[in-house]
Amino acid sequence: MIRKIIHIDEEKCNGCGACAAACHEGAIGMVDGKARLLRDDYCDGLGDCLPACPTGAITFVEREAAAYDEAAVKANQAAKAAPVHSGCPGAQARQMRRTAEAAPAAPSASEPSQLGQWPCQIKLAPVNAPWFDGAKLLVAADCAAYAYASMHRDFMRGKITLIGCPKLDGVDYSEKLTHILAENDIQSVTVVRMEVPCCGGLELAVKKALQASGKFIPWQVVTLSVDGRVLD
Repeated sequence: MIRKIIHIDEEKCNGCGACAAACHEGAIGMVDGKARLLRDDYCDGLGDCLPACPTGAITFVEREAAAYDEAAVKANQAAKAAPVHSGCPGAQARQMRRTAEAAPAAPSASEPSQLGQWPCQIKLAPVNAPWFDGAKLLVAADCAAYAYASMHRDFMRGKITLIGCPKLDGVDYSEKLTHILAENDIQSVTVVRMEVPCCGGLELAVKKALQASGKFIPWQVVTLSVDGRVLD
């Protein structure tokens, strides 16, 4: 049948996940850091996801699509064990129950900071700086250092660190990162992101910057869980 249904422009999508959170029917999901319409029959055509999109990537189109299946939607919702969260997935409240046994013994001396330069915010860092020359670059989510206890030792040591949050900063970092990569002798790039969907915007920005820089630079992505574990 021909009916009104949403369309997602992947070029405009910044991977924040706000639309997926706003879609109570479960029609939208995050795939490879981008929002996707997963099932036509889950989309009711009401457009709750439209005002949630900060980049205007979602519009209505009229096309051949399966009819909205309310029964299938309710069955899918019932099958989900986790309670429904109506906000951004990255803002869903969770509590990590730490035990006294999990706390490490007090170190004999404070470990020194491994931050190698200032400023470290992507928005504030200059494009050209002497510390970029021959640098191994770490691009990390703001939350990573709070979630992962050994961030300085395991990821920041020996690297130039840039941090940001694509959701809160509300910008596409790819253009600035492209200039940093293209105009400096960067040896490698490591991305440390959180598991939440909005952090996909950080990974995507680095990927776009690497492609646009015209250089072959080794890179890797490390994903952290909100309770401080390395997922991959």
